Amino acid sequence: MRESDGSRLTEAAIEVSSLKKAYGALQAVDGISFAVREGEVFSLLGPNGAGKTTTIEILEGLRKQDAGTARVLGTDPWADGYALHKKIGVIPQGFKFFEYPTPREAVKYYAALFGVKADVEGILAKVLLQDSAEVYFTRLSGGQKQKVGLALSLVNDPQLLFLDEPTTGLDPQARRAVWEVIRGLKREGRTVLLTTHYLEEAEELADRVAIMNKGRIITSGTPAEIITNHSSGERLLVHGSERLAKYLEKNASLPVEFDGRDLISLSLHRKEDVMAAVAAIQESGLEWDDLRTKRDSLEDIFVRLVGEPMEELEAKA
Repeated sequence: MRESDGSRLTEAAIEVSSLKKAYGALQAVDGISFAVREGEVFSLLGPNGAGKTTTIEILEGLRKQDAGTARVLGTDPWADGYALHKKIGVIPQGFKFFEYPTPREAVKYYAALFGVKADVEGILAKVLLQDSAEVYFTRLSGGQKQKVGLALSLVNDPQLLFLDEPTTGLDPQARRAVWEVIRGLKREGRTVLLTTHYLEEAEELADRVAIMNKGRIITSGTPAEIITNHSSGERLLVHGSERLAKYLEKNASLPVEFDGRDLISLSLHRKEDVMAAVAAIQESGLEWDDLRTKRDSLEDIFVRLVGEPMEELEAKA
């Protein structure tokens, strides 16, 4: 299958159609369809229980779907799993390894398992582990351990990588270091299917995104397309009292929302609305602080569609 993208034709690395998987009465995946183009980073987003991991496991050939079709690099992942596993790289959720091999030893070990001659030093350099190549795995930082996982996923020189929450639990600096590795993989032309709990991560890395909830894809597209299609528009935010919110609702001639604490949001439709809102705030004579404009982020859209921030949903799971 080839999809038109302007003047460029792109082969589909993954094609999913009407995919279903149930566990008893629970419909974990409920008729989803999507395609991942070669050479792109595609991100699946959603809370625990959305169906992301089940979808990934079907695509990796670890589970058989109940209905629908899945094609990965042109093959059926369940029927041709052995051949497929030679072409893909995987970082499972919560990646762990033996305590005392070093990153260099780990890459050599995986190369022996795959029966391939890997460029060990090149792989370590690619994932920014040259300086830690002789440190025992148990003594590596969280970010370095995730880089070991990335290194192992590259041993067989895969065309397609499945990265299941590769930065969960990492501090911001370590997370951004892993982002750079993923960007490097994309520059090499590799395809990446990424699941993540971090909306900022998907917005930074993904060419296209699909948001899942309760087994279904509720929206998909580029981050910019999703934001445009579901955005509430630009807003003016100001910290102030409920009294100020009521004054602005009466005098600014703009839609006003109050969060019940101290944040007032005014919807803007034209450039002139900014001046009208600021003038009304000044004319109120009431105290206010921290005036700024804001456009919706992917996280704002996620909250609007799913109902709660990702981290709150994860905490409840």
